[in-house]
Amino acid sequence: MSGSDQRSTLQASSENGTTRSWARPSRPAEGEGGTKGRTMTTEFTIVLEDRPGALAQLCTVLGDGRVNIEAIQGTSREGQAVVHVVADDPDRAARLLAAADISFRRREVLVVRVLDEPGMLGDVTLVMSRAGINIDSVYVTTRGHIVLGVDDLDGAIQVAGGMAVMPPE
Repeated sequence: MSGSDQRSTLQASSENGTTRSWARPSRPAEGEGGTKGRTMTTEFTIVLEDRPGALAQLCTVLGDGRVNIEAIQGTSREGQAVVHVVADDPDRAARLLAAADISFRRREVLVVRVLDEPGMLGDVTLVMSRAGINIDSVYVTTRGHIVLGVDDLDGAIQVAGGMAVMPPE
């Protein structure tokens, strides 16, 4: 049986005492998986003026440069909009943003794929909190994966590896 055919059973207990058990595929065997099984990706944080057209300009710069936005989340407050973007080609995205004179910060974030069921996000966040990992941002990709900005990326990767998360497609 190959590594991708093996299954393991995991459990998560919530604060209200309910326990869930489910099976998940084990980690891919050496040589399987490729970049599609990644758990980390680059997030860009961009502060824009909160005005009509600012987001359109950002998205147009990336789109015209053939960079696909895989996840985006934004909020505005007091005249500024803070936008978090995960792009399919972070290096190209950085070059395009710099060329357009759009300031940004960049960091690595965790991407997890979970079952689309009630309580799954609660399970992931509960296990992270019990491991002492703070989540400072959370949003969903265009494929339904969860993006987590955390204070301990290595720890979060280890925690997610022990949970019933599925590798991103």
